[in-house]
Amino acid sequence: MRVNGEFIEVDCCQKNKGANIVCGDTFISHKFKEEGRVISVISDGLGSGIKASVLSTMTSSMLLKFTLMHEDIEAAAATIIKTLPRDEVRKISYSTFCICDIDYFGHARIAEYESPSYLLYRDGGFVEVPKRRVPVERDDIGNTALWISEFRMEKEDRIIFFSDGVWQSGMGERNMPFGWAEASRDFILRCIACKPGISANELSRRIVAEAERNDRNTLKDDTSCCVIYMRKPRNLLICTGPPYDEKNDGHMYKMVEEFPGRKIVCGGTTAQILSRESGREITVDMDFMDKDLPPVSRMEGVDLITEGILTLSKVERLLSGTDAAEQHKTEGPADLILKMLADSDKITFLVGTKINIAHQDPTLPVELEIRRNVVKKIKHLLETKWLKDVDITYI
Repeated sequence: MRVNGEFIEVDCCQKNKGANIVCGDTFISHKFKEEGRVISVISDGLGSGIKASVLSTMTSSMLLKFTLMHEDIEAAAATIIKTLPRDEVRKISYSTFCICDIDYFGHARIAEYESPSYLLYRDGGFVEVPKRRVPVERDDIGNTALWISEFRMEKEDRIIFFSDGVWQSGMGERNMPFGWAEASRDFILRCIACKPGISANELSRRIVAEAERNDRNTLKDDTSCCVIYMRKPRNLLICTGPPYDEKNDGHMYKMVEEFPGRKIVCGGTTAQILSRESGREITVDMDFMDKDLPPVSRMEGVDLITEGILTLSKVERLLSGTDAAEQHKTEGPADLILKMLADSDKITFLVGTKINIAHQDPTLPVELEIRRNVVKKIKHLLETKWLKDVDITYI
């Protein structure tokens, strides 16, 4: 999501406690395009398993809806506390949360309730942000409070917040008798120092993986970590299909050549047009193979060349998770595209509208849809599941 010219990357890694099949933490992130807002929330329900999941899901869902409607966070928290079902044993309704609302201008407002304090990384270290304490009145627990903070995000800022599973990992061990709360800061600083451009995706996963190691590879609590990273957007162009009119071949080549970012070409005919217009040779790369797809190719000025509609259809299936048998693959053409999509922020599809007669053959598989429909499905999945900015340009 672009905010004031920069990109806001949001990602979260979660792992369940021990052998639990359900995570008691809930993470939700939503980009509100009409207002240019990015809202992210982590909630940790009382206990673990199904009951905790119900509490955290209710809390995070209601918080997101209240925040989208610009409701007062203090009133929203009071409503949520009264709404949550009470635990039959402990006789309390309890779910912690941390919610972050970033507007179009990069102004961040964070509300925390009984959760570990978030971290703001800036210019090589952590910045302490003033917080306002708001007492929360409830009849089942005393002396609880909301903590509200506000600040303007700057380029390369990272906001890191997590559930108790991170801070309390390793508790009782000789080297961290009180948990990982303080030492986690040093770990995060080392991660960023070793790789200054580390993505939100990678950093959140490293933090959770380290917390798991602290617990000797068996987490003692549900563990979640969300990272919000403001940075220069990473652009990716996917060019697929020849133009409707051959007179536009040169225009398509110019658009690809001048694009400021990485480039993928999907389709043999499309690649041949670019090769002809640029005078550059295409070479086949046999290092990345998939029994269902033709091999990838290479050309100077383009990061990756693949077959067209079959490969894009497989990308769509991988994104949607409809074919579990394909999830383990890591070296095929579709998997290479998926990795580049994951590492990009702003994705532009340049789609040629010339009809390929071969795709109209009724004997072909049903899932082999025309190019435009597949691209639209990929766009929807990237926007809803990965919070990417996606545009489609037809030519």
